[in-house]
Amino acid sequence: MSSLPTPIPIPKPNTSRTCIKGACFSNSQCRLCLLPRQWKPVSLPIGIGCRLSSSVFDARSSLEQPEVVEETFMEWESRNPAISSMYRCPKIPRPNQIVLEAQAKVCTGPEQTRPLTEEQAVKVLDTILKSAKGELKDDEVSKAQLGAFFAAMAIRANTFPETTQWSEGERHAMNLFWPHLVQALPPDVIFIADPEGTIMGIGNFPRYTGQGMPEMRLVGALREVLAGGHLGYEEVKGVLRDVLPLGGNELQEVNESLLAAFLIGQRMNRETARELKAYCLAFDDELVPPPIADVRSLTHYGEPYDGNSRFFKSTLFVAAVRACYGESCILHGVEWMPPKGGVTEGQLLKFVGANTHLSPMQAKTLLEDEDVGFAYVSQREAHPQLHSLIGLREHIKKRPPLATSEKVQQFVRTLGKEAIVAGFYHDGYEDSLLMLMRRREVHAGLVVKGEEGSLSMTTKPRSVNASKGVSVNHCAGFRLLGRSNDYSTDGFSRTNFSIDVNAQDYGFEPTDTPRTDRSVRKNVELGLAALSGEKGPAYDRIVLNAGMVDHLLGCEGAEDVQAALQRAREAIDSGEALNRLMNFIKISHKVK
Repeated sequence: MSSLPTPIPIPKPNTSRTCIKGACFSNSQCRLCLLPRQWKPVSLPIGIGCRLSSSVFDARSSLEQPEVVEETFMEWESRNPAISSMYRCPKIPRPNQIVLEAQAKVCTGPEQTRPLTEEQAVKVLDTILKSAKGELKDDEVSKAQLGAFFAAMAIRANTFPETTQWSEGERHAMNLFWPHLVQALPPDVIFIADPEGTIMGIGNFPRYTGQGMPEMRLVGALREVLAGGHLGYEEVKGVLRDVLPLGGNELQEVNESLLAAFLIGQRMNRETARELKAYCLAFDDELVPPPIADVRSLTHYGEPYDGNSRFFKSTLFVAAVRACYGESCILHGVEWMPPKGGVTEGQLLKFVGANTHLSPMQAKTLLEDEDVGFAYVSQREAHPQLHSLIGLREHIKKRPPLATSEKVQQFVRTLGKEAIVAGFYHDGYEDSLLMLMRRREVHAGLVVKGEEGSLSMTTKPRSVNASKGVSVNHCAGFRLLGRSNDYSTDGFSRTNFSIDVNAQDYGFEPTDTPRTDRSVRKNVELGLAALSGEKGPAYDRIVLNAGMVDHLLGCEGAEDVQAALQRAREAIDSGEALNRLMNFIKISHKVK
């Protein structure tokens, strides 16, 4: 593996104000002081206020601190919520919390599973029995929860190591409740719990085959999954196409219990490269070919769709910075996604008044706009059949294989240089993501273990008490070897790299990452303040993530890390990055 050259110490970034770091938005327009003695009005579709610290408005500024800022933010919050949890679709039924807490313990991997005590197992099974009998009208256990929970129990009994198989308490509870459960549960759930009749050892039930061809195919695949086995590429691809037909807004007629068991079962068995590839590419040849943007370079950003729940999220602001010097960026995701339900790019853009219902073709137009250069596409528009699974994903509790594959998508393409960047958290998915990127035939690929599994590298030094495994700021990937103006993916050698980025090696002061704690508003405040030139932890993280990604992907003009970082600073300090974000907000409502 090759790594970055030994960094040369550089002077600490100049923290003196090079521009007036404030932004006050009225109902009609926003006046931004981009450089000393240089004002530029930017019209906005609707009002938004940015409340920065009082130090922003000081003797070096001729501005007076506006009194309407707080009021405009409150008005904005009445239209778009300021907390990530409020973006959850209210039409999705809430899962039963008792069973959901049990799923959090047992619907996971061979080493991570935490067996239930007898008291916990009795409470869960009693809840399931009462729900099956219709005694929990307002707090039912959904079919998706039943499928996920009993699939986990079956897989643990069949294949998990002794330490994470059923505890004695679970065995006692199941022996107590199973004779009653088989009288109350539907046949599909009984099949999931004991697919071959060998786990519980009682009952002589007809072999379950499913109803209709899609469900029969799913049941056949599920038998292998529940036994701890794996499927081939075509088999997984075929199941997904049967269950999620294009053009439909609702699931095909299959029991949600079976689909939930399939999704969580494959994740518990640790999906193979073939299986992940099927999830990633299943619908590619059935979708309309993605539009081709006339840009020199395009980076696809694959953030975890369930967002950040604790720390500042920098990727939207990084995209605005990189667009300033020709590194076009496309972000994709959703407004809200379980299990974390954190702050997403969709929420940030909606909060500031941007149009988040752009089609891939409209995103292409924004990428080509020389005053914007970046875009956002929602899964809702690009893959509605996958977007329809959000409710089911909340009820299975843990992340399915789709949580990995959806980060490696290309909703717009280019004839120029193309790269994919994706975040990860759990060990073992670094190589899987890079494999999917290579399968996408891009020129460069990068995986980043940022904070919370996001793409946000931090300037915070690693704690001596940090957990074992891959450290935060670990990066790995591949890029073209040498420079070429021919961006064909065929016939070019690539070099692999792996590095743990230490921000202090590049002149950054060690700082704690700003906490946002699910606050969309706080994340917007920090990002806008940084793009307005306010130096601090948020500013440093945007610079670090823009410059390091440029360098690691082998972008033109970023061969030297220090030059790449300085280029990012200049994009912010000149006001251009903020101007591009404001242009995106305005033009996203006008693009055809």
